[in-house]
Amino acid sequence: MNKRVNTFSKGLAPRLLAGQILVLLAGALTAGLVAAVIGPPIFHDHLLQAGHQENAPELVHIEMAFRDASLIALGVSLLISLTGATAVAWFLARRLRQPLAQMTDAARELSRGHYSTRVPHVGAGTELETLAGAFNVMAARLEGVEDTRRRMLSDLAHELRTPIATLSAYHEGLHDGVVALGDDSRLALTAQTERLARLAEDITAVSTTEEGHLALDIQRHKVADLLWAVYGGMRDSYSEKGLNLALDVDEATGLETLVDRVRFAQVMTNLLTNALRHTPAGGTITVAAGRDGGEAIITVTDTGEGMTPDQVLHAFERFYRGDSARTNDQRGSGIGLTISKAIIDAHHGGLTASSPGPGKGSCFTISLLLVR
Repeated sequence: MNKRVNTFSKGLAPRLLAGQILVLLAGALTAGLVAAVIGPPIFHDHLLQAGHQENAPELVHIEMAFRDASLIALGVSLLISLTGATAVAWFLARRLRQPLAQMTDAARELSRGHYSTRVPHVGAGTELETLAGAFNVMAARLEGVEDTRRRMLSDLAHELRTPIATLSAYHEGLHDGVVALGDDSRLALTAQTERLARLAEDITAVSTTEEGHLALDIQRHKVADLLWAVYGGMRDSYSEKGLNLALDVDEATGLETLVDRVRFAQVMTNLLTNALRHTPAGGTITVAAGRDGGEAIITVTDTGEGMTPDQVLHAFERFYRGDSARTNDQRGSGIGLTISKAIIDAHHGGLTASSPGPGKGSCFTISLLLVR
């Protein structure tokens, strides 16, 4: 155990003892003053009532005996109380020392970046158990954040590697005269440059939304009108791939919400594009809207690849695509769902994902507050 913990532990018992001694001394002083001021007159009156004369010699001795007995009793009780206080302070210090030292060591390990550190069951009372539990929850969340950061950096490096390698290869080929600057090479260079630009824009967008700096033009809109507009913009893309795009807004008739129309369209486009990528030809994507209490509920349900529970859990993390095959899809940066959730959060709504399992499709659900 390190020096800091030892110093803390050694100082705990003396402080507990000092506190109890102060309380005992204050109590003893109070009791002594009360006994000295109130006790003798009361005792003297009782002696007179018992038939003793006011100036009788034995009266003085009896009162002196009373005072001496009171002082001795008070001193003995104080000594016994101090002994008990010392024992209690030692017991409490010993009981608290180990769990406090464990939490101190765990906090130090956490500060060094060892996010897997946890405080074991300390068994030192409800308060310390609650503190240890809160510490472990904090450590688990920090560990999750660190894992996400590492995965994000790894995925970002992967996203950058392909376009950079392609640009580098064309650059060397053009320099060596192996590749001519024709229409094909221009298209390839343009595609990779646009991919890098799109990735930079997406990273900027997700940073802006998650930091709460997203500018929103909040207006009152009918839910059905918003969905019809998105449906019209995506219908042709679905037809080209042989997919069925269905819209069910019967239960949304008359429902209104406060949203940024452009940002909401961005969210719906991201969700529908995601469904488009992962639903095979002949599949169906259904956009439906309804009401649940004071919220508008909008769902995007597909009959595509579906997701595992782990994929559902990480669906809104940056660059997460669920499997290695999807990381080869150059049409997206893996940030679309992250941006979508941040935009909905900025509207004080919610965006969740669910799936019965692989091969059984997925469902994304948006909840937005209704205008009353």
